[in-house]
Amino acid sequence: MDALAPVRTRQPDLLRPFRFLLRLPLLLLLIVAGLLLTLVVSNPVTGKRGLLPLAWWEPLVHLWSRLMLRLFGFRTRVFGQAQADPVLFVANHVSWLDIETLHAVRGASFVAKAEIARWPLVGWLAAQAGTLFHRRGDTASLARVMDVMRQRLAAGQSVVVFPEGGTGRGDHVRAFHARIFQVALDTGVPVQPVALRYGRDGRMDLSVPFQPGEKFLPNALRLLGQRAMDAEIHFLPVLSAADAGDGRRRLAEESRARIAAVLYGDPGDGRGGG
Repeated sequence: MDALAPVRTRQPDLLRPFRFLLRLPLLLLLIVAGLLLTLVVSNPVTGKRGLLPLAWWEPLVHLWSRLMLRLFGFRTRVFGQAQADPVLFVANHVSWLDIETLHAVRGASFVAKAEIARWPLVGWLAAQAGTLFHRRGDTASLARVMDVMRQRLAAGQSVVVFPEGGTGRGDHVRAFHARIFQVALDTGVPVQPVALRYGRDGRMDLSVPFQPGEKFLPNALRLLGQRAMDAEIHFLPVLSAADAGDGRRRLAEESRARIAAVLYGDPGDGRGGG
């Protein structure tokens, strides 16, 4: 089997119930801490005043996100160097955990699907962190989101987008929607591809993404009892407007190819070998 080929965890796991029972109360405590955090610290995106200095916000978000990933069994591993602000980060989309995975290592605004805003607690916390919610298939919604993205990039803030338009199965990188890359060309900020992988030994574990018909809460509860695995964040070489060639389509295709090459060793269609 190719060393980069995705795998699916199948072997019996007798310790799963015990890990779940241990982690669940700790997760509830962490969620309460996150709620208190948003009440006492000023949010740099919304500008709300709090009881603690604004400079505390980003380090506390990093810490909270790392702790949450650890409770779900993920060890955070970072490869490469994140570009300094402002930059448009573009990443493959594997799981609802992707936002927290990136929050664990880098401060930025996120663009996410509107459905996340309705998820219990997660949606509210994401909104407080400045996440921009986009209704998929709604061109007016995308236009509004892109306007806010331009404003934030022009103000020196970084933004993270998932150009696949939704989470996939984890076995390949789907086509990137090119329109969202226009904001980088309009503002002159660089684009940095980011490859996300959840698994062991450099392989994507296909048990992490949503399974067919699976919703957020069942997925979260299932992952809460899993064995330990890595959450890899690969910051890849930066692309600039000079690299665009024929425009945003070139940026989209090159970003996707670089991510696919890291994850699956195949920049062509992004699928792992047999």
